[in-house]
Amino acid sequence: MPPPKENKGKIVLMSFTVSRAALVGLGLSLLAAPVIAAGIYPGHPDTSPEITAADLAARDKALADDAFEGRGPGTKNGEAAAQWIADEMKRIGLKPGNHGSYFQMVPTVNITLDAANSSLVFDTKEGQINPKFPDEDVYWTPRFKGTKVSVKDSPLVFVGYGVVAPEYNWNDYAGVDVKGKTVIILVNDPGNEDASPDPKFFKGKAMTYYGRWTYKYEEAARQGAAAAIIVHEDAPAAYGWQVVRNSNSGTKSWLDAKNKQMDRVPVQGWISLDTAKDLFKRAGLDYLAQKAAANQRGFKAVAMEGETLSATLNSKIDTLKTRNVVGVLPGSKRPNEYVLYTAHWDHLGIKPDVAGDDKIYNGAVDNGMGSSAILEIAEAFAKDKRRPERSIAFINWTLEEQGLLGSEYFATNPVWPLNHIVGGINLDANLPKGRAHDLVLVGNGASELEDLLTKVLKTQNRVITPDPHPEFGGFYRSDHISLSKVGVPMLDPAGGFDLIEGGTAAGQAAGEDYRAHRYHQPSDEFDPNWDLSGPIQDLDAYYTVGDELANSENWPNWYDGNEFRAIRDKSMAGRK
Repeated sequence: MPPPKENKGKIVLMSFTVSRAALVGLGLSLLAAPVIAAGIYPGHPDTSPEITAADLAARDKALADDAFEGRGPGTKNGEAAAQWIADEMKRIGLKPGNHGSYFQMVPTVNITLDAANSSLVFDTKEGQINPKFPDEDVYWTPRFKGTKVSVKDSPLVFVGYGVVAPEYNWNDYAGVDVKGKTVIILVNDPGNEDASPDPKFFKGKAMTYYGRWTYKYEEAARQGAAAAIIVHEDAPAAYGWQVVRNSNSGTKSWLDAKNKQMDRVPVQGWISLDTAKDLFKRAGLDYLAQKAAANQRGFKAVAMEGETLSATLNSKIDTLKTRNVVGVLPGSKRPNEYVLYTAHWDHLGIKPDVAGDDKIYNGAVDNGMGSSAILEIAEAFAKDKRRPERSIAFINWTLEEQGLLGSEYFATNPVWPLNHIVGGINLDANLPKGRAHDLVLVGNGASELEDLLTKVLKTQNRVITPDPHPEFGGFYRSDHISLSKVGVPMLDPAGGFDLIEGGTAAGQAAGEDYRAHRYHQPSDEFDPNWDLSGPIQDLDAYYTVGDELANSENWPNWYDGNEFRAIRDKSMAGRK
């Protein structure tokens, strides 16, 4: 890999006062405009029009710089990273994508648990269990009508996987009333941890949306539960407790809502496996036996006799000023049709309570790499004298790490009509590794975009490989799902797996090493010694897919039978 080019100095972003008229002209308001205070941030690299490892590395190095303090949404230095991306879009020739602005404001509420003055206690026949926060449990409230939420003497009920799926003839809540009770829930889907999963049982090894923790809290709310607690296990969750702790022990963000989210479960959280086993044992239940039963048809929810939960949550509530970043290369013939490249710019910011000297979650791979990648593709398009017939949009989402909120807001408040969006590619945390014989496509077998990708990969002597870990539910864990749920076909590629040097064993080892040692940890930092030949090979393919889409009249759809096909068909039927 050629060495990255050095940044040409630093830029100084200063606080300044602007008029209301100027803010309105930028598509902002006095209340919504983020204020970037004085500070020194990385400069913009001297890049070339071509897609190169040096340019990709230079951008990633900048976005993972300590000066941006982990790109926490709404923070001074986090929003400076969003400004850096907007300035980079302007520098390379993209136009503002949101009615004259590079930004789409995302109205957000922050809820910060006062852990020192909050408590979550399980009462059992053998005495209390008071898990240590955040090492044995994490909990929060999604409600923001008031600063205090309490649950008292709420009986515990084990509801298996907490799934109500009529299409699979499955209902974990059948015959049980959990109103006002605390539900204890397993992560993932029934059956997908089996050694040889039945492909006709849910989706076999592949996780469905029912396996996502977001769904489990949603269903618990529909059932009227007072609290919903998920049991963490490393293998089915695909990450260790440190990820649960780091992602949930600080401030949590939510899209603003008129009802203050009073329809959500009052108390949500996770407990460690050891804590769960202790709870089950004290209730006279064997955890593993109950988990096995929960994987069988006919499972019935089990009351955890003599056990209740009492919790008092005191939280600080405030608003958050953050934004998606949107740049566009206007089309020459059909500018009102859009091909998308997307990635999230945010990460976890700073966590003062984390062990060790390094408190900054730089997120060099997750997702400095994705944001840098779409800028690299954008520059290649922008510097090409041949303008695409359709517009190509480049969107950097905020608040992905808080539950895909930036993309969710765009999906429900699109800058352009959804039936004007042809389709897109979302890039999230592509690992720096060598070239490969293949390209992993998460959620493969979904849309006609794959036909085009297959054709392009053939020119590189490569093939699509299905997600080697479909049980992790990757298709439901990144921003493309927000657009998919409103019908827009999206690809979620994840880089090579069958590496030219080392084969699938090397690809597997790289993924496992990242998940264990850097994913959602301060150690996810830029490394000048990365081999970026694989990601560059991938970006060349993504560029060609977008180029062909942007210079055709093709409108790819979801394959027949896909869960999003009917949504897209209805959307396109309304297209003028």
